[in-house]
Amino acid sequence: MPQKVCVIGAGSAGLTTIKALKEHGIPFDCFEMGSDIGGNWRFNNDNGRSAAYETLHIDTSKDRMAFSDFPMPESYPNYPHHTQVLAYFEQYADQFGLRDHITFRTKVERVAPIPVASVGGYFVTVRNLDSDATKTVHYRAVLVCNGHHWNPHIPDFPGPFAGETLHSRAYRSNRPFAGKRVLVVGIGNSAVDIACEVALLSKQTFLSTRRSAVIIPRYLLGRPTDKWVTPLSSWLPPAVQMATFKLLLAIDVGDQARYGVYRPKHGLHQAHPTMSGELLDRVKSGHIIMKPDVRELASDVVHFEDNSAEQIDVIIYATGYLITFPFFDPGFFEINNNQLPLYHYVVAPDHPDLYFIGFIQPLGAIMPLAELQARWVAGVLNGSLALPTKHAMRNSIARDRRTLQKRYVTSPRHTMQVDFYPYKRRIEKEIRMSRKRARNLQTNRFANKRP
Repeated sequence: MPQKVCVIGAGSAGLTTIKALKEHGIPFDCFEMGSDIGGNWRFNNDNGRSAAYETLHIDTSKDRMAFSDFPMPESYPNYPHHTQVLAYFEQYADQFGLRDHITFRTKVERVAPIPVASVGGYFVTVRNLDSDATKTVHYRAVLVCNGHHWNPHIPDFPGPFAGETLHSRAYRSNRPFAGKRVLVVGIGNSAVDIACEVALLSKQTFLSTRRSAVIIPRYLLGRPTDKWVTPLSSWLPPAVQMATFKLLLAIDVGDQARYGVYRPKHGLHQAHPTMSGELLDRVKSGHIIMKPDVRELASDVVHFEDNSAEQIDVIIYATGYLITFPFFDPGFFEINNNQLPLYHYVVAPDHPDLYFIGFIQPLGAIMPLAELQARWVAGVLNGSLALPTKHAMRNSIARDRRTLQKRYVTSPRHTMQVDFYPYKRRIEKEIRMSRKRARNLQTNRFANKRP
């Protein structure tokens, strides 16, 4: 069995993963399709998977986004620009000597389990994107860190559309939409950001949504919104947390329907809220006109569910992403409606030594949680931590699914939803339990060897 492990991707999740592996003394290879680090945060990344646009700022405050041992610079604003976020990741990579451990311009073409169970591990085939040379290497384990915001999901509305269409992943600036009638489909963070920006130059911007969303400003009573949630407050019953947050919104913002933004039918805790400091004003001023879901397309006219119709030049679909892994053979790792069968959203019980880092959708930042996930997996790989049984992991996955289905509206967006602090505590507890399991295993082995 080889000792090396394979890491796929050198974005934020990949960086913290190889740091954890390095600190735990685990040999590894890391492959990145692009020519540099940063993943989604590298504007116009030549790996072809970045959705960053010119004016993009993070929607979690810098303190909550930073890794635990590397704070963001004090000079940064509360919500840094994407260039500042990339600079932070570059400084992180340099500080911990990560860049030399990454093989750039190399695509993972195939990951396949070794067919002989007694051997274990995975064959990983990679291709150099410059020379087109390929090679296949046997690795002990594979850590997937390539993110889940790259394969666009575009709804299949009936009828033809004669105008231009694009997914939000391809959006870079509002300049191409000057003087046009633009429809943005969706009401997540990207949809709202893009609509607000396009509305500054377009002839008219429309925003279509099936069920709307709770709109939360970046600041509540002058404080970054995510800082109203603290480790202490996260222990309160969910109903108390939601009531407190609703009160803050009522005081600071009021009823969003008064601005012209549809009031969602679901509660604040039943769907991922949308953060925007501009949408309510843009709608109130008429720069953005709200529309319900699209019923059908008809050449240059879009018909909506309320029987209204608008002439449209461009449709921008900000409708999320499909979670796919093109390097897995069909049938190897089943994904149904964006649901990943993973223990704590990391471990694949039916595929030993296959791990996924950063495949969560937190109410908060992914990066510190991915850091914890990586430390947990690194501990498992070096033997200081031990996983529970497959049966226990499968039961935990089933419980997570039931919990999500009970709490959230039915949507592919909510299959990986976690609350920041409760999930953080969950992984920290898992690490403690994993350490205890490892000690018990060592004790049992020692006892069995005694004469």
